[in-house]
Amino acid sequence: MGHATTDFPHQETIRFTSQDRDGLYKTIFNRRDVRGQFRPDSIPDEVLSRVLYAAHHAPSVGFMQPWDFMLIRDAGVRQQVKGLFDKAHDEAAEMFPEEKQDTYRSLKLEGILESPLNICITCDRSRTGPTVIGRTHIPEMDVYSSVCAVQNLWLAARAEGLGIGWVSIMDPEKLQDVLGIPRDIVPVAYLCIGYVDHFYKRPELESAGWLPRAPLESLLHFDQWGNRDTEGQESITEAIASQADFPHQSF
Repeated sequence: MGHATTDFPHQETIRFTSQDRDGLYKTIFNRRDVRGQFRPDSIPDEVLSRVLYAAHHAPSVGFMQPWDFMLIRDAGVRQQVKGLFDKAHDEAAEMFPEEKQDTYRSLKLEGILESPLNICITCDRSRTGPTVIGRTHIPEMDVYSSVCAVQNLWLAARAEGLGIGWVSIMDPEKLQDVLGIPRDIVPVAYLCIGYVDHFYKRPELESAGWLPRAPLESLLHFDQWGNRDTEGQESITEAIASQADFPHQSF
């Protein structure tokens, strides 16, 4: 008896042009966390559909696809979410050193009401049963997978000219209550999305002097944590040094 063969779809090798590559890097390096530049223009359904498809095609542990996407347009619901943010924002201000509290309070950290659409991405940790390939020893892998969906959505949105702001300053259980999310479903990301007047050249917190971007070379370790000895590693360290301006190229 001969061996059975199966014709799998999409077996051809997809090759990316240099223009494709540059477009990807351009999107990555120009992604921003948007808070205050939203326009009220609605997002066309075909654009939103593409962005959601990008999120849904994120990698997931055991291919469990643990995410759901809540589209939140209702002004009353968003006003309740804004109330959660305002309370948490006031609490958070007191957690920072006194010399940073005024700066913190001056920062615009959400666009819940200004953006035309909010999206909550969740994680259903029981979606495919208790035992999942790849999650047997790191149970958080399903949550990490949902974060991959967030990143896919964020990059696709930027490529479509849409801004996204991730609002993480709120009580997650109270957010579950406002949105009717069951307790066993994890709200991973509450996002504000819409067209914007402009994108900042640099991340707002970097521009505001809150923190600088760490040099890539300061984050490298070789074979063992804390081993920063570059002997024998000159090839990669020299490449990193020579391409320090790479993220700032216009492509």
